[in-house]
Amino acid sequence: MSKVVLITGGSSGIGKTVGEFLQNKGYRVYGTSRNPDRYPDSKIELLALDVTDLDSISNCVKLLLDKEDSIDVLINNAGAGITGPIEETPDIEIKRNFETNLFGPINIIKAVLPKMRAQNSGLVINVTSIAGYMGLPYRGIYCASKGALELITETFRMELKSFNIEMTNVAPGDFATNIAMGRFHAPVLENSPYKKWYGDALKLMNTHVDEGKDPQVMADIIYKIILIDKPKGRYKVGEFMQKFSIVLKRILPNKVFEKMLMKYYKL
Repeated sequence: MSKVVLITGGSSGIGKTVGEFLQNKGYRVYGTSRNPDRYPDSKIELLALDVTDLDSISNCVKLLLDKEDSIDVLINNAGAGITGPIEETPDIEIKRNFETNLFGPINIIKAVLPKMRAQNSGLVINVTSIAGYMGLPYRGIYCASKGALELITETFRMELKSFNIEMTNVAPGDFATNIAMGRFHAPVLENSPYKKWYGDALKLMNTHVDEGKDPQVMADIIYKIILIDKPKGRYKVGEFMQKFSIVLKRILPNKVFEKMLMKYYKL
């Protein structure tokens, strides 16, 4: 029997590309969307899911188990971007981002673990971000939510070893997706003390996404991870300098690395 894969956020971007690729490889793939009816031409079956709603999570997993006898792979891909000076970012948007990027994945993992434990097998792949390894100007909330998911995965890996359940992070850099359109942008306020620097940084971030890698690169990496018996705790996917920035943060004095980032963002 081919493995059953559940991908959150499977209607567009990385999730859609990964889902279609795995389905072509013979996996039984289910994606999710808050509104599956909006995607009648989806090549993978989409289940209704709002990752910020516990009842929605429960119903989604129940529906999947009504269709299938197992949940072999969970790919926590659904996420939300957010930009802005932390001082000017509304509390409600900060909380919403953490609900989507951190608490959502945690609650979905908790929903599938009883089945994975019962079948004595399972793999969870959390899509984080290279931005989660450092605090970036005007992306602090996003960095924090993705960085927190990285650390949660470290703990889960140790707690789940006894049940033959594996978990890993895949941290992408910039990919050519529609994330920039869907993320919350704190407005560039006319009277804001951050106006010039935030406005320039926002243009730079959008350019990075537009010039990002093909999401197929993520599909290839995730497929290889699924084939590994004991995957590593972390995989990083992106341009050389994006991945190398993580090394630089580890080896350089804090002030030197900070100055490099500020120079890059022209602060």
